[in-house]
Amino acid sequence: MFSPASRSTARPDRRTLIADTAIGLVAAAGLRGLTHRAVDAAAGIPAGSTSYYFRTRTALIGACYQRLAELDVEDIDRSPLTAGGAAPDREAVAAAMAAALHRWLTEGRARQLARFELSLEAARNPELEADFHRAGEVPRAKAAAVLAALGAPRPREAAELLVAWMDGLLYDRLAGALARSRPEPDPAELAEASRRMLDAALA
Repeated sequence: MFSPASRSTARPDRRTLIADTAIGLVAAAGLRGLTHRAVDAAAGIPAGSTSYYFRTRTALIGACYQRLAELDVEDIDRSPLTAGGAAPDREAVAAAMAAALHRWLTEGRARQLARFELSLEAARNPELEADFHRAGEVPRAKAAAVLAALGAPRPREAAELLVAWMDGLLYDRLAGALARSRPEPDPAELAEASRRMLDAALA
C-alpha cells in the first residue's frame, strides 16, 4: 500500500486527490503502475473520474509535477525562514535545510521517490518538459530569496547549486547503490552536511 502524498487533514478536492493518489502509485509501483483506472481504484472514486479531469497520461503526469511542487512549497513555507521578520543567519538556514532533508528521507520518502521517477519521464517526453520546468521554478526562487538575504552575490546560481546538491543527497540516500545498507537518517549528520552545502553555495 502507499501513503497519500499530502499530509493535509482537510478533504482534498478531486484534482488534488487524483494527483496525490497518482504520486502514491508511482512511489509504490513506478510509472508502470500509473494508469487512469489504477488511480480511480486507489482513490476510491468512480471509474472514469481520472480520465475526466486528466484526459491523457501526459496530463496526469503534469498534474503530479504541479502537486509535488505545491507540497515542496508547503514544506518551505512551514519553515520560520520564510515567515518574515529578521533576516536569517547561516545556522538557522542550515538547520531548516537539515530538517527538510530529514522529513523528506523519512515521512516524505515516498513522495521523493515518486519525484525522481517522474523526473526521468520528463527527460524522455518533450511534452512534459514545460510542466516539469514550471514545477521546479518556485522552490528555486524561494531558495534564491533566502540566499540573497544571506548576502549571496549571485543568489540564483547559488540556489541552483544548492538544490542540485540537496537532490543528490536525497537520491543517494533513497535510491543510490548503498541506500539499503545505510542506517536511519541522522539529524546531526544532515545538519553538518547542510552547513557544508550552504557554505559552498555562498562561497
